Amino acid sequence: MMEILKAVKSLDLPDWWICAGFVRAKIWDTLHGFSERTNPPDVDVIYFDNENIDELTEKCLEGKLRRIIPDIPWSVKNEARMHVVNNISPYSSSVDAISKFPETATTLGVKLNKNEDVILTAPCGIDDVINLEVKPTTYFTETKERAAIYEDRIIKKNWKSIWHMIKVYHT
Repeated sequence: MMEILKAVKSLDLPDWWICAGFVRAKIWDTLHGFSERTNPPDVDVIYFDNENIDELTEKCLEGKLRRIIPDIPWSVKNEARMHVVNNISPYSSSVDAISKFPETATTLGVKLNKNEDVILTAPCGIDDVINLEVKPTTYFTETKERAAIYEDRIIKKNWKSIWHMIKVYHT
């Protein structure tokens, strides 16, 4: 994980985080006593840059990361433009975007500071991820449409097939 964090740090992106499953899966793997880490479908790298919201920039950054660590399924997104993709109000920062992820256990991000200390952000707290509970964020309970997105993700992700001790809550 440190190699991945150092690779992303080397890009010197504004307000960057590696988030979601990268963090959640490590916690759940540990709590389930897995001797090996589960393979993530992708490694979500987010940043916030109002000055350059071109999607092509994100693809270029993914390419740079692939050159550093080729076998990682990188996914880079500028949260300054994602409100357009998601048809919602603009985010104010990367942490604001993380707070609006579908599941509380996924509202996690890590990065390295200048001293290479690991920094954690958890805008919805860490209780749910530590207690192996999957619940919708408040943002995903505000409308029927978002609640449906949460429920659909629960089915598609099928996390219980990997981490059998988790408890899934429905909207």
